[in-house]
Amino acid sequence: MDRIKSLGKRPFQFTIIAAIQFVLLTLIAMPLYAGGTGTDPSNTGYSFFRNFFSSLGLIVAPNGEPNTVSAILFFIALLFAGLSLVVYFIVEPQFFWHKRSLRILSILGSIVGVFTGLCFMGVAFTPADLFLDAHAWFVINAFRSFLVVVLFYTFAILLNRDYPNIYALVYIIFAVLLAAYIWLLFSGIGSDTPEGEMIQATGQKSIVYAAIICMLIQSYGSLKMPNRS
Repeated sequence: MDRIKSLGKRPFQFTIIAAIQFVLLTLIAMPLYAGGTGTDPSNTGYSFFRNFFSSLGLIVAPNGEPNTVSAILFFIALLFAGLSLVVYFIVEPQFFWHKRSLRILSILGSIVGVFTGLCFMGVAFTPADLFLDAHAWFVINAFRSFLVVVLFYTFAILLNRDYPNIYALVYIIFAVLLAAYIWLLFSGIGSDTPEGEMIQATGQKSIVYAAIICMLIQSYGSLKMPNRS
């Protein structure tokens, strides 16, 4: 733990930078996308409400064209976003180390949090057009495990008198949104129709941006927390 504390605030700064770069690189990748959706391969360019984030990472787009530049940008964006989660959850328990119950909650949350980050990195390494089954596994388990992380840390913050409860509230709001999205994934609304594709793609973008905002706020909160001796 002393070695983790010696890192200071840099891990939280890295998480903030990684979140911002994800937004910027994916926004840059969208107009560079080769084109096509799952239900309409002839669609021109990237449709914000019909293409999934994973479309950006395809090696070959649905229209049959190479998607090299977009895929590289998406790979970098998601790789560093996932890595930042791993780093964040490795160092975050330092603020909960002074009490056994808090220490246990934060350690359990961080174990699952590291798994979540690795799953997002796994999504980056498994383009959906080449490794669909592995890609889907990483996506589903990234969101499922993220919900578990949020629950552990919500309780840890609420039980920690030194940690502002506003950050627990942020986690609670995100947990509600994330639970709703997980329900959507298994609701039976498939993406094999234009309507279903729009619902699922819009839901995915909403929860991904919600996750980015959540971790930006949490990282800012960690930056403000005094280091414990």
